Amino acid sequence: VQLQASGGGLVQTGGSLRLSCAVSGGIFSMLVMSWYRQAPGKQRELVASIGTGGVATGGDTNYAESVKGRFSISRDNAKSTVALQMNSLKLEDTAVYYCNAARWPTTVWGQGTQVTVSS
Repeated sequence: VQLQASGGGLVQTGGSLRLSCAVSGGIFSMLVMSWYRQAPGKQRELVASIGTGGVATGGDTNYAESVKGRFSISRDNAKSTVALQMNSLKLEDTAVYYCNAARWPTTVWGQGTQVTVSS
């Protein structure tokens, strides 16, 4: 399984960005997909995840408290992609964002994409 993340960049506080992660080499619909982030000097943390579910784009979602109501994770099983829509961005959202694919016992990481929020 290979993951290719894109969509990071520089945005002002209150702005929006949409991250996308394209997955190849696996059965996408069977993968639990997540976004993590790592800010300088901090540990990598889970931002959002979406389960496999039973429908084309479905699956239970889970969010870090700090992003609830601002971020939204979605998946498109037909296109083998997962997206993270980030709204009302804050300075503390600045980090490298990583896409993650998991199916027990294996987990695969993407290369990371930088998100910088400026005032």
